[in-house]
Amino acid sequence: MSSVEPSSASRPLRVAGLAALGVAAVALVLGVVTLFANGSEDPQNGAQPGPSSTTSADPAQPTTSSEPVPPTSTSAEPPPTTTPSSEPPPSTSAQPPPVTSAQPPPAQPKAAVRVYNNSNIKNLADHAATDLRNAGYPVEEVGNYSSGIIPTTTVYYRPGTDEEAAAKALARNFGIRAEARFEGLKDAKPGLIMIVTREYKAGSGKDGGNSK
Repeated sequence: MSSVEPSSASRPLRVAGLAALGVAAVALVLGVVTLFANGSEDPQNGAQPGPSSTTSADPAQPTTSSEPVPPTSTSAEPPPTTTPSSEPPPSTSAQPPPVTSAQPPPAQPKAAVRVYNNSNIKNLADHAATDLRNAGYPVEEVGNYSSGIIPTTTVYYRPGTDEEAAAKALARNFGIRAEARFEGLKDAKPGLIMIVTREYKAGSGKDGGNSK
């Protein structure tokens, strides 16, 4: 019995078929690989997103970062200290008005005086009258007083009148006494009465009087 060998014409066909099967197997493998590869692609390319090892950040959950967060100080910074100024605060009190030098009031006219000599020194009343005029006192009369003895030079005034203040001022200027009128002078006309005695010194006035 003899075996039948295939003809030379069918041998190339068998090789071509095997080659086609090999190509189909390679294509199948490539297709499977491509399918799995597409499954892991980005959803933007049309593939469904697969499971990922990293989860998307949930807006409701706080995000964590791998970088260390610097610690925040809970203590408030102290307020800046202000150095008190050496200058005193401005005064709020009202400043006093500037002092203006007012003109002194005009001097009041001095009281008129009547001068009488009660000594044996001649012209002593005239010397006293000169001193009074030099001191600014008007002299109305000069004479002698012989109705009694006056112990010391005195200027007399009517009590309770303006003559009292004028008589005391004259007495201070001349260094003599000032007294209310006594009985023998009560009826004399108004005005100051100056009776000089032997101890009176000419030029006694302190307001610029000088003797002759």
